[in-house]
Amino acid sequence: MSRPPLPPFTRETAIQKVRAAEDGWNSRDPAKVAQAYTPDSLWRNRSEFLQGREAIEAFLTRKWEGEREYRLIKELWAFTDNRIAVRFAYEWCDLEGNWFRSYGNENWEFDEDGLMRWRLASINDLPIKEEDRVMRWPMGRRPDDHPGLSDLGL
Repeated sequence: MSRPPLPPFTRETAIQKVRAAEDGWNSRDPAKVAQAYTPDSLWRNRSEFLQGREAIEAFLTRKWEGEREYRLIKELWAFTDNRIAVRFAYEWCDLEGNWFRSYGNENWEFDEDGLMRWRLASINDLPIKEEDRVMRWPMGRRPDDHPGLSDLGL
């Protein structure tokens, strides 16, 4: 299974890879998202360590059950041949109706087929008021004309 764009990355293909990841996560479809990773992919998400698609799918299912109204923006930070670093922010509402904006950084490493084999994520949550939300597009893919993180000053 191949998942273009493939390494080695150029600036253009790294940006495409970041947007594809953002679009996948904004689908909130754990099974679909898990297919972007190698079968034995290694993850660190905050303080949780995972290995393999099955664990990734279970993690994402649990995550999105508690993070309602999830909307994510990712932005390329740096890249090399088969590695990409991104920064991101996402907004979500917990089951009690409290709103948060989560900020983070991810380091990704890809195999030759363009599947992510390693994901390291550091994330911090900031409580926000509902009226302070800036990610208000309909659920799903961020519209092309919606500002990115830098344009929003995030």
